[in-house]
Amino acid sequence: MAGILFIISAPSGSGKSTLVNALRSQVGGIDFSISWTTRQPRGSEQTGREYHFTTRDEFERMRDAGEFLEYAEVFGNYYGTARRSLDEAKSGGRDLLLDIDVQGAVQVRQRVPEAVTIFVMPPNPKVLRTRLRNRSRAEGYVDEAVLQRRLNEAKKEIENYSQYRYILVNDVLERAVAQLEAVVVVERIRQEGRPIDQRTKREFEIAEGCREANSRERLQPVLESFGILPGPHSQQYSLLETTDDHGTNE
Repeated sequence: MAGILFIISAPSGSGKSTLVNALRSQVGGIDFSISWTTRQPRGSEQTGREYHFTTRDEFERMRDAGEFLEYAEVFGNYYGTARRSLDEAKSGGRDLLLDIDVQGAVQVRQRVPEAVTIFVMPPNPKVLRTRLRNRSRAEGYVDEAVLQRRLNEAKKEIENYSQYRYILVNDVLERAVAQLEAVVVVERIRQEGRPIDQRTKREFEIAEGCREANSRERLQPVLESFGILPGPHSQQYSLLETTDDHGTNE
């Protein structure tokens, strides 16, 4: 069985692309949806690899024709996910991973409420600023005003963390990769209705630890570093206790 839609969101500079690339290299049966965008390619980016680069006029034509599962305008550029990406993954017996921002995730959840949502956080603003600056240097230009704007935008995005089923703090790459892999494994087991055994119990424990209700102590210092107060406590949820319930559990 396949056809699970995974949504992963994160502020720019959180290391999301690195996590996704690691997941794709180690876990089979999952397609990655290449988004469409009107922004210009950066560095060595190529159309059809990082993004489908297009003009604003063409993007708006596709939007008006209902060809996007979601779209958003970010920093003056359009980004969107073509509906056919999900259709092609399902027809091929594969899952689909969407790398989209908070705006786009809201749209997709409305259309596909059973989607599995994952939010990736940087550990603190200092680390995020360093990552953004290093990326800008690699691209050949550092604009402090742009860096500050992205930091401000990151805070706004992180404020929506509680809308996601799983939350990963990307401070240690190897741990974050293991958590992302565990989430995929667990959701596949849940959909297929397979029992937990000794081989998969560890994956369930890792994934359960990424649930917002189960990781408040881990999240609190991260949220406070961005000046965000933790939201209302949600109901405690245990994957180990509810594996036979195949609802969305949002």
